[in-house]
Amino acid sequence: MNGKGFTYMSVLLLIIVSGIALTSASRSWRAIMQREREKEFLFRGDCIRKAIESYYKAGDVKKNAYPSSLKDLLKDPRFPAIRRHIRKIYPDPLSESGEWGIILGAGNRIKGVYSKSKATPLKTGNFPDKYKKFEKAKKYSDWKFVFVPEKKKKQG
Repeated sequence: MNGKGFTYMSVLLLIIVSGIALTSASRSWRAIMQREREKEFLFRGDCIRKAIESYYKAGDVKKNAYPSSLKDLLKDPRFPAIRRHIRKIYPDPLSESGEWGIILGAGNRIKGVYSKSKATPLKTGNFPDKYKKFEKAKKYSDWKFVFVPEKKKKQG
């Protein structure tokens, strides 16, 4: 008996083992990339929420208002000089289009954003206190970044 059959079986076994190893590496890589997109999503969403808060607080104290569009955060139209609340509107890293879902408040003004992605989050805990409600989310579109002004306590 010659070694040709043995070599063929060895190469075939090597190909099968390599395929299995590459499949598991691919799954791990996909999970790592998804976690990175989640981190970036949390950063970008929080930046936009903070910009909405900055816009709101920069207005007249008696008539604080939310922006009418995300572009208002780039250049506040209420001031004659350029006033920016954010450097750029970051795209949503979780949705294919990169577009944010918009949460409207009174007067159809923007008070928050969310992802349009229906995918299930990998991260289910360890959120900052202001985002603890994300722990119960079943999909990314449930992670909503909303600015709600604190109600002032009455003196007396």
